[in-house]
Amino acid sequence: MTLPESGTASPRQRIAAERADAVHRIDFLTARLADIVEGSHLTTDDDEHDPEGATVAFERAQTATLLAEARREVDELDAAEHRLDSGTYGACEKCGHPISEERLDVLPAARRCIDCA
Repeated sequence: MTLPESGTASPRQRIAAERADAVHRIDFLTARLADIVEGSHLTTDDDEHDPEGATVAFERAQTATLLAEARREVDELDAAEHRLDSGTYGACEKCGHPISEERLDVLPAARRCIDCA
């Protein structure tokens, strides 16, 4: 993620930068997962006796998990943008107190203040 120094970017800019980074990761991980699946067609299906089988299965599972996390991050950032549009961005969803600017700088999609997190 490339942003101006902390505190100089608006919430919308922080959200957009984080979202662009997450979308980039989704594109990369989607291609990586496709490569893993394609490559697995060239190997044996016998994971138990193939020394590479367990590695390929682990790599596929790890990449799929990272992809799911990146997609969830985009969903959270989209929700943060909706809160920004509705005027509720920066307010803790649990206690209603403001979420610190420092926390929002680091986690633009934060829904809760430090105390409630």
